[in-house]
Amino acid sequence: MTSASPFIIPVFIAHQGCPHQCIFCNQHVITRDSGQSSRVGAQEVKKEIETCLSWPRDRTRDVQVAFYGGSFTGLNRSLQEELLQAVQPYMNDGLVQSVRLSTRPDYIDSETACFLKEHNVGLVELGVQSMDPNVLAMAGRGHGSDQAQKAFCVLKEAGIAVGGQLMIGLPGESTAGVLDGARQLAALKPDLVRIYPTLVIQGSPLARMFARKEYQPMSLNKAIALCSKLKRYFDDQKIPVIRMGLQPSASLEKDVVAGPYHPAFGELVMSRLFFRRMRDILRKRQDTGKDSSLTITLANSDRSQFQGMKKCSLKRLESLHLLDGVQIVYSADQARGTIAVCEEVSC
Repeated sequence: MTSASPFIIPVFIAHQGCPHQCIFCNQHVITRDSGQSSRVGAQEVKKEIETCLSWPRDRTRDVQVAFYGGSFTGLNRSLQEELLQAVQPYMNDGLVQSVRLSTRPDYIDSETACFLKEHNVGLVELGVQSMDPNVLAMAGRGHGSDQAQKAFCVLKEAGIAVGGQLMIGLPGESTAGVLDGARQLAALKPDLVRIYPTLVIQGSPLARMFARKEYQPMSLNKAIALCSKLKRYFDDQKIPVIRMGLQPSASLEKDVVAGPYHPAFGELVMSRLFFRRMRDILRKRQDTGKDSSLTITLANSDRSQFQGMKKCSLKRLESLHLLDGVQIVYSADQARGTIAVCEEVSC
């Protein structure tokens, strides 16, 4: 696979394959915009692949078929085979390079891992959600953290990359517990991580708990702060965080009863992290007592992350007088995510 992120062809299997009712879940609401809420078979897979392959795209990127929205390995084995076999002709012709899917940790064993490997599945994302057994029990997950550990082991032994999905703000969860869970997940060496704040979705058991005042969701600000800590931690461990927050959709926005939902949640987290980096750089200069002028060059693509939503980060730096004598320059040649600091105009 190339270093660039793959071109994803999403195939939604909705709530298929999972008999459990987790308290946070109303999968019909989350996935109904996909238009694939009914049973998906080989013809639907082929149609989706053909449609997406016809779109204009960067032809240097690998193509990946991704089965989203349900617990794939909880499906009847014959249906699993039907869906995976539908992808094979495109892989044989070099039009698709890989397959990914998501499932529950307790729906993975050695035999299943071998089956997936034989059908060219390259990545499995596990809905770990939490590494705290008490939190998992309160969420109605039906599995413990030990099963997540076992699933990681058997998938890696089969030569399949593994991703982990974490949720923050679940009932019974503490900040310390979330951070400890991140450390436990990192110890399993995931190839990637997704982080989702817990939302109260209409029709879910959590919505009923919220209505009875038995559950209080995180504020948006706290969710951003906690997610930024997790992102920084996984970055330090060289583990990519590929998504923060649910994919926005019209139906999701309509059915969110409460919780830290924002259509650009991930961007808000990145902006918070960027602000802290800039603040540390500018405070260090302030602490040295230097009066020299300073030029800071950022990538054009980082302008919004630096300024923050409604320029809140920029205004905060200004209110702290950290931008006094500082010129901010945006450059198309600057690498994204980097900050170039230069004292005096002559440099």
